[in-house]
Amino acid sequence: RCAIEIAHALKTSPQIQLRIGMHSGPVNAVADLNQRENVAGAGINMAQRIMDCGDAGHILLSRHVAEDLEQDDEWQPCLHDLGEAEVKHGVKLHVVSFYNGEIGNAEVPQKLKIARKHATAVRRRYLLASAVVLVLAAAVFMIYRSRDAVNGQTIPQKSIAVLPFENISADKENGFFSDGIQDDLLTSLAMIRDLRVISRTSVQRYRGAENARSLADIAKTLGTANVLEGSVRRAGNRVVVNVQLIDALHDRQLWANHYDRTIANSLGLQGELAREIADALKATLTPEETARVEIKPTNNAQAYDLYLQARVYEFKPDTFLQDYRTAEQLYVQAITIDPSFALAHARLAATRARIYHFFEPTETWSKSARLEANKALELQPNLGEAHHALGLCYYWFDRDYARALREFEIARQLLPNDSSVPWDIAAIKRRQGKWQEAVANYRAILVLDPENANVVRDLLYTYCAMRDWPNTMQMAQRLLALTPDSINAKAQIGYVKFFADGTTARLKSEMASVPAGEDPDGAVTGFSLDAAFIDRDTAGADKALANSPLESFSYFNEVDTPRSYFTGVVALLRGDLTGARENFAKVRDSFAALSKEAPDAPERHAFLGFVCALLGEKERAIAEGKRAVELRPESQDALDGTVMEAVLAMIYARTGENDRALELLLHLLAVPGPVDTANYSITLNDLKHRWEWDPLRNDARFQQLLASKQ
Repeated sequence: RCAIEIAHALKTSPQIQLRIGMHSGPVNAVADLNQRENVAGAGINMAQRIMDCGDAGHILLSRHVAEDLEQDDEWQPCLHDLGEAEVKHGVKLHVVSFYNGEIGNAEVPQKLKIARKHATAVRRRYLLASAVVLVLAAAVFMIYRSRDAVNGQTIPQKSIAVLPFENISADKENGFFSDGIQDDLLTSLAMIRDLRVISRTSVQRYRGAENARSLADIAKTLGTANVLEGSVRRAGNRVVVNVQLIDALHDRQLWANHYDRTIANSLGLQGELAREIADALKATLTPEETARVEIKPTNNAQAYDLYLQARVYEFKPDTFLQDYRTAEQLYVQAITIDPSFALAHARLAATRARIYHFFEPTETWSKSARLEANKALELQPNLGEAHHALGLCYYWFDRDYARALREFEIARQLLPNDSSVPWDIAAIKRRQGKWQEAVANYRAILVLDPENANVVRDLLYTYCAMRDWPNTMQMAQRLLALTPDSINAKAQIGYVKFFADGTTARLKSEMASVPAGEDPDGAVTGFSLDAAFIDRDTAGADKALANSPLESFSYFNEVDTPRSYFTGVVALLRGDLTGARENFAKVRDSFAALSKEAPDAPERHAFLGFVCALLGEKERAIAEGKRAVELRPESQDALDGTVMEAVLAMIYARTGENDRALELLLHLLAVPGPVDTANYSITLNDLKHRWEWDPLRNDARFQQLLASKQ
């Protein structure tokens, strides 16, 4: 409106040639060389560059400003897109001209006519402007706008990354306590919609002196304007917390505080911190947000202590069963001490749901998880974590995507900065066969949460399922860079190399780099055995088994694979059919018991069927394989449904049903889905090298299939 009034006023003074440039960005009060009050900042610099693109009479806007204005019917007709213009230092800006029949200049600016080779429509959505900077040739009208620009990206001023708190306690075992305070503070901040909060997973890599970087570098990497750092010292019954909030882009302290409390009195500290940080960033809290932030998770210090310890295990990046079990036990202890601890009930529900989904799909886990989610909601109906946990129950137990998405949407409203909620929404899109939507959703999360290794892993898995090897390798490299010690990250990049090029060298070298004795859930041994089997290296398989004391290993999905399966495969590859049958018979009986324990778990039927096929029990094998497909049809689950079909194809191949096997393989190679770090994976290199497909090798149709392009 200021620009419009100036343009109207200038109609009476046509001798004054004026152009106007508008952008929104930070403006700081400064003193000039003559000690007079003045203003400066990135917002003014950018507005100056916008203005320089125009001729007399032009009112030019940055695309940033135009996107805010186009939401209003009053201004939308006045906005005319001019495309991109290159300005000072080679920076490209998107310029929009503001004119109607009375004011503005309808001509394309001369500078754009000469310099612009082509126009692109790069459209970016941002928050509604709180101020607009006007740069005029004769006058400047400037209002503070809460944004900054880094590397061409617009960063909200009300954005924050909470770095891992330093544990300066004499007892370093209290590290879980400092982690817990950081986690709970992040949880409280995540409830505030007016803030953008970088998630825990993205900030964790900046822990410790070995990962020391300047706050400005960290802020630029994470895409945030502000960084909170702090320290925690716990001694006996007291805890001392020091925190400071830094405007990292301008290297200035915004706020700091010191808290010296008893453990009992520190239980609501995260809410207090969140409110003070929000005040320092001038963020607005709704009454509902204020009420949620102020809720103490528990009044029992011992229960809170156990809860903090549990979170450490629940959120370890490798998601091993042993970590989930430890977390589950600690949460149980916490709610035993304080049955009204709603957040602990919700986290217990989510942990049990993950144990069900990833490892042990039994009714015991599903019932107890649902019970805990409902208990959490009974205690605290507006607890976002509880709605998220209940959504996981609908998603993983019932395959009721509609109800799951409703709960996730409630959780997203209550936890607008929690990346785990849109992450699970993306996972459902994948199961619905909406692969490109899933990719877009995962990538959108990574824009806000760039260092989240779990999201990178799921995006990698999605690209893998789509057999998009260049993007898969890119994600595998990114995952390994984020979590260089992760066994799963090492395995993923090894398998991607195998899927694309047919070599196990990278997988073997990555497993060899794992420190001796480190083999959670038998995963390292399982991956090493798989590489040996692909290469028909029975001596290597013998060595891997001899180096492990374990009796079961992580290999087949949701089923612990007993040692006898691997010894059976070794015997089979050596032509020892008697030894193979003896071992496979043990596996069959083990898998049959597991299938009886969880009769609705398709994976257990599938792998039971496969082992029966290896034993020559054709009818039982096919019946179990078909039952798995019935329980998890592709039409209801585009991800796991195709895996069940892949196992059925292996069963057909091992029982002489070549026609059926080849029919399924042709279909499975044509659709996304069945690509995994196990023998049922369907890529051309899996089919070329794995022993499971040997019965098809002399079939001309199979040979023709292998000759096709992947």
